[in-house]
Amino acid sequence: MSEAVGFHSKVEVRWSDMDVFQHINHARMVTLLEEARIPWLFLDDRPTAALREGAVITDLHVKYQGQLRHSDSPLDVLMWTSQVRAADFTINYEVRAVGQDLSVRPSIVAQTQVASFDIGGQRLRRLTAAEREYLESWKRA
Repeated sequence: MSEAVGFHSKVEVRWSDMDVFQHINHARMVTLLEEARIPWLFLDDRPTAALREGAVITDLHVKYQGQLRHSDSPLDVLMWTSQVRAADFTINYEVRAVGQDLSVRPSIVAQTQVASFDIGGQRLRRLTAAEREYLESWKRA
């Protein structure tokens, strides 16, 4: 793992992410999680860049433990893998306000299961050895 605890991604909160109660809307949080994982998994220099050609979310869990507001931007999204299988992997997330220490309870904890998908064949595909190695390197003990 490149960092002791996972990959950190900074995500800017847009005004449109807020709801009438002046905190980030629960549905928009799912979009912010997606934006956080893009630099970790889908950039050209990543072994997982091929997932841009086909990956689907097969399971999603989000637990809201505290409010986040526009002023908490950019959000610090910490991500790591907890399971890597033949065709899918599980990402865990902790979301905190800008500048919060990792010892502070995250406002959001989430988990997504991502499956590698062959769009042309409309079926799952096995992760490559390079993809598996990269994803395994981000696993927490």
